[in-house]
Amino acid sequence: MKNLYGLIFDVDGVIADTEAANARVTAQVFKEMFAVKDAKPEDFAAGIGRGDQEYVKSGAKAHGLKLTDEQLKTATQLRERYFLKSLVKEPLSAFPGVLGLINDALEDNHFRVAIATSGSFEKSLAIVKAVEVPYEKMVHISGNDVKNRKPDPELFLIAAKRMGIDTARCCVIEDAPDGVKAANAASAKCIAVTNSTNAEKLCEADLICNSLEQIDLETIRKLIG
Repeated sequence: MKNLYGLIFDVDGVIADTEAANARVTAQVFKEMFAVKDAKPEDFAAGIGRGDQEYVKSGAKAHGLKLTDEQLKTATQLRERYFLKSLVKEPLSAFPGVLGLINDALEDNHFRVAIATSGSFEKSLAIVKAVEVPYEKMVHISGNDVKNRKPDPELFLIAAKRMGIDTARCCVIEDAPDGVKAANAASAKCIAVTNSTNAEKLCEADLICNSLEQIDLETIRKLIG
């Protein structure tokens, strides 16, 4: 245990640049379901990293809508359906450096690697498959596995437990403020990458970078200690 390190990756905004697609398909749902014709990406910003329902709720709040539980469920399901269709039409690519870091960790006997996302299992699996992440070799935790979403630490606590590593020996890669807060609450180290927001909003992370090309396993070893 003392010689092992855990490396936990968020999916949206960390492994692949999905935020533009997320906003686009959600705006389409708002137009079809609620006659909102002017939904913009910033309307959903408060929901980034907090799971599919919170993403929809953030847009509803921005437009003064009060959704019933049934409306929220239907909108979330439709959003996911449109997103999965978009992957066929507009193939994703991994962010620079992410596949190299994942593969290096998987090849190192001292590292265990996990995916931990607030999104659904189906959606996250489609994304990692699309960008050719070797997910079969990784622990995979999704929003389906938890009751509490970020900034609650449950997602990362479960990921660490599945890897068999104490959270204090883990490093979380995040792109959203609530993800950073969740990593801190789990007593894990956190590297924040500015793919989705600016460094000021990620200031609670242990390390902030502009690209995972700047990060290697030695950086993570030193960070964990």
